[in-house]
Amino acid sequence: MRRFDAEYLTHTRRGMWMDSHGALSPLDLSTRERVLDVGSGTGALTRVLRAEAAGDVVAVDADPKLLDHVEGPTVVGDAFRLPFPEDTFDLVICQALLINLPEPVDALREFARVSRDGVAVIEPDNGSVTVDSTVGGESALAGQAREHYLAGVDTDVTLGSDAESILADAGLDSIEVTRYDHDRTISPPYDEADVESARRKASGDGLATDRETMLDGGLTADGYDSLRQRWRQMGRDVIEQMAERTYERTETVPFYVAVGQV
Repeated sequence: MRRFDAEYLTHTRRGMWMDSHGALSPLDLSTRERVLDVGSGTGALTRVLRAEAAGDVVAVDADPKLLDHVEGPTVVGDAFRLPFPEDTFDLVICQALLINLPEPVDALREFARVSRDGVAVIEPDNGSVTVDSTVGGESALAGQAREHYLAGVDTDVTLGSDAESILADAGLDSIEVTRYDHDRTISPPYDEADVESARRKASGDGLATDRETMLDGGLTADGYDSLRQRWRQMGRDVIEQMAERTYERTETVPFYVAVGQV
């Protein structure tokens, strides 16, 4: 499976569920007595679940370093071999986990084994991400970079839009799906993370992190160098607008919340 560090997870989850928990209503959290958050990472979803659920919420992740960021009950465990007996929880849930697994249906079957009632997933369709920016060309460049990156990833990072059929393939019934759009916005006043993001654009460091994946997706080395050159110029334009306090950017990531019955 693909793994990420705490900094990456904090950045990508920043602000998620801050505005509304409405998309989580099909999970009936107020009635749940024991919930398992699989692949909890640094606990972004775990904290929301604990605020909404009636009972205990246990966070499980394969990386103990990530669990250091999570308060309350945590367990180190593998999504394909959860360290719990059958029917331990009344809801098992994950967020942005299946898109990083080679066999997501197998993981869902394991979720169903330890759940006596519901299994839920919150997964993005990374192929439908949109970027709206005051810097001309940023949206198009972001789309090109994403296209090349997704072509080189060996798991289905667009899985969210197909969440209903994935749950059905795992043997779950009465599946309900809700779409939730996560907007990540940068606007004045800029915080430290916003400034660092602009710096990584202007230096090309952010794109360099994904170079090998893009090459695996069919992008040539010359094509990558050309893209990176344009990316760095775009980053300098971002910094210039930030100095003028005029830069604004909104990235919208569509997530699909799907819940099924065991």
